[in-house]
Amino acid sequence: MTEHDVLAVFVPVFAGLLGLNIGSFLNVVAHRVPAGESVVHPPSACPKCGHAIRTRHNIPVLGWLVLRGKCFDCGEPISPRYPLVEAGTGVAFALVALRLGADEEGLRLLPAYLAFAGIGIALALIDFDVKRLPDVIVLPSYPVLAALLLVGGDGDALLRALVGAAVLGSFYFIVWFVAPGGMGFGDVKLAGLVGGMTAYLTWGTFLVGAFMGFLLGAVAGVLLMVGGKAGRKTAVPFGPFMILGAWTAILGAGELGNYYLELIGV
Repeated sequence: MTEHDVLAVFVPVFAGLLGLNIGSFLNVVAHRVPAGESVVHPPSACPKCGHAIRTRHNIPVLGWLVLRGKCFDCGEPISPRYPLVEAGTGVAFALVALRLGADEEGLRLLPAYLAFAGIGIALALIDFDVKRLPDVIVLPSYPVLAALLLVGGDGDALLRALVGAAVLGSFYFIVWFVAPGGMGFGDVKLAGLVGGMTAYLTWGTFLVGAFMGFLLGAVAGVLLMVGGKAGRKTAVPFGPFMILGAWTAILGAGELGNYYLELIGV
């Protein structure tokens, strides 16, 4: 096997296993951050009886399956959301590694985009739960992701990311200012992250990522209204669609944007 073949297999597998463990932590983050609680203390415990979860039962996905979805001490059901988040994060990390981890340049960017994936999953879960994008996660993500992107060492891409963050953040600010009921200010702050991380790759990725957030949000809103789950004035969290739109572009759909820009000569 060539070095490329080894990387193509090993890196996604390693990233997927890492994602399973990160997903377990993201469950804690999504539960505790909105409540203003520490994410490191106390250890994870059953929300029903308060007994600490034993180490052997805290293995991502497998622990839930072994317990058959019930607390070992009180027998109360444990939400399937926990293993789904763990498995979903593992799959997400593996996909990011497949997209970026097959060469040296991609490997340098991998930590930044794995971090962005983890941040995005945590924010999406919290926004779905409480319709809020906490500053304690969003704002520190700017310097953290910027520092990780610096490892890539591409000055042109870094400048493009800075411009992308400013452009998309400004656009969302204008939308929020003109129609403040249409979105929360947390979406404005998140827009800078989405703009920077998509624009770092290509302008086509930025274009598709920005567009897809609105498209996915609109489709979801229509489906909810058709299904009777929401009305025209029902508040629907928009952050998850921004994040999903960004990742749709990063994982491949951004090539459509690149093609479009080439077609119009930009």
